[in-house]
Amino acid sequence: MNVYEEEGQRKTYYVSVGAGQVLEDGEAASYELEIVANEHERDGLKALFAELSSMDEAEMAHFHSSPFGSASLEEMNRGYEGLIKQIYTLIYRLGTEGTRKHIESMNMEIGGLKG
Repeated sequence: MNVYEEEGQRKTYYVSVGAGQVLEDGEAASYELEIVANEHERDGLKALFAELSSMDEAEMAHFHSSPFGSASLEEMNRGYEGLIKQIYTLIYRLGTEGTRKHIESMNMEIGGLKG
């Protein structure tokens, strides 16, 4: 499938940032945001959520095994915040008008947008 075919196959997905989910069925689970994306864009968002989940697990393991380890809490938070900004930047770019307004109301500085 080429890029032009992918662009034509956009559909609505329902996103739960807290749960790290991108759903096709808006009634399957609770969600906060809606996006319109092709499969490639959807998969990119899912990959960011997987990375965020892995980071959460690594942080928990780090602090459990070594509460005074080499990586500071500030360093870990910077990585986490950077990933959250990437997620919200992508959601904003793909989002419906309602999703964009919601993200703007959050007053996050993302992708050149300061809401």
